[in-house]
Amino acid sequence: MSANGGGSPANGGAGLRRVVEEHSAPVLFWLHHAPRWLLPVAMAGVLIGGLYFSGLPGAALLGLLALFILWLAFIAWPTLRTPQRTLRCVVISILLVLAVAQISPF
Repeated sequence: MSANGGGSPANGGAGLRRVVEEHSAPVLFWLHHAPRWLLPVAMAGVLIGGLYFSGLPGAALLGLLALFILWLAFIAWPTLRTPQRTLRCVVISILLVLAVAQISPF
């Protein structure tokens, strides 16, 4: 895989990135033109809801938030430096651990 995250065309990496970027464009356009406060407030609401509700509902909210951040990280990955990539990986990992903890019997 190349440094820009595109991969070689032989393994389909560039094709996958192009498809994801094309399908993401309308959503990213909408997010870019939405009020600046909307995304942080919505993400905070999903996080608080995921931590508040126990069991499957809480795990689902935390998992959705992790998937959303993963999607944003995938889109931005080629432009990110190592500390930024590390932070995104840590945040996604924490959210997934919290999601599993919501449905675990402990």
